Amino acid sequence: MGMNIVILDDFQDAVRKLGCFERLAGHDVKVFNNNVKGAGQLAVRLRDAQAVVLNRERTALSRAVLEKCPRLRLVAQIGHVGPHLDVDACTRLGIGVVAGTGDPQPTAEFTWALVMSAMRRIPQYVASLKQGVWQQSGLKSQAMPVNFGLGTRLAGKRLGIWGYGRVGRIVAGYGRAFGMRVVIWGGEGSRRAALEDGFDVADSRDALFADSDVLTLHLRLSETTRGIVTLADLSRMKPHAVLVNTARAELIAPDALVAALNRGRPGMAAVDVFESEPIMRGNPLLRLENAICTPHIGYVEAEHYESLFTQAFDSIVRFANGDTSGLINPLALERLRA
Repeated sequence: MGMNIVILDDFQDAVRKLGCFERLAGHDVKVFNNNVKGAGQLAVRLRDAQAVVLNRERTALSRAVLEKCPRLRLVAQIGHVGPHLDVDACTRLGIGVVAGTGDPQPTAEFTWALVMSAMRRIPQYVASLKQGVWQQSGLKSQAMPVNFGLGTRLAGKRLGIWGYGRVGRIVAGYGRAFGMRVVIWGGEGSRRAALEDGFDVADSRDALFADSDVLTLHLRLSETTRGIVTLADLSRMKPHAVLVNTARAELIAPDALVAALNRGRPGMAAVDVFESEPIMRGNPLLRLENAICTPHIGYVEAEHYESLFTQAFDSIVRFANGDTSGLINPLALERLRA
């Protein structure tokens, strides 16, 4: 039986061109390439949907929105189910939820691309060259260290990693390959695992911030990690240090990063994540020459998209054929059958 399927937030209009899209043949599929924030607008988009595909946390499905989706029977989540999806409301409303598993490799590789771009000032040099300026990176503010615009090598520098999960482990290996002194921080389990893998562990959280030349965040967002990086933490960083965040913007206290960059500690940041996405043109980070900003593309990579959407589409096809074994909220079935 064909289902009415809505795919949200395909910003690059890539999903229809994936090989796995053929798996939805026979279903009525509507793809949206832009994002809407308002609950009313979102409810209109989902009014006739029987299944919706959520691309990460780009769109939040709250109880208020879900209650306005009378035909909705399945939410297929690309990536991790987080607070953006009210699973309890789905269960009460008889809406099944399926989720896939992501690959840490694309985000780890992209993290390293940001590390190298920031340390060698590549985006600044590119922007200047396109304006006809040769071998100038800008970065000459009086608040910056002498010759800050030249950039620095990675070999011999200290790489601090907060969070030693799937992505953090890979990034640590990159640091080792580039001749960096890798230092890990995190919970007791992370520190123990890092030691077992032959990496150093920071003496303390304060030392992690004070001693790192590059500090990259790889924590999962939770109520205990929300706002865990404070302005005081950032202010301990060296004037030439770089902070990288491809995890979640909310790990850093609101406005702390902009304030820290304006004060020159750290000297630069490279971030792929923002508190509200898509960000607006007036976002203060976009106006800072010592901030490198990318539009949350750490996980956006051709092979990864093929894998993630294959999982989602296969789940929808199984559900349409009556196979509900993959639901993370099987209690929804009782309401669904009723």
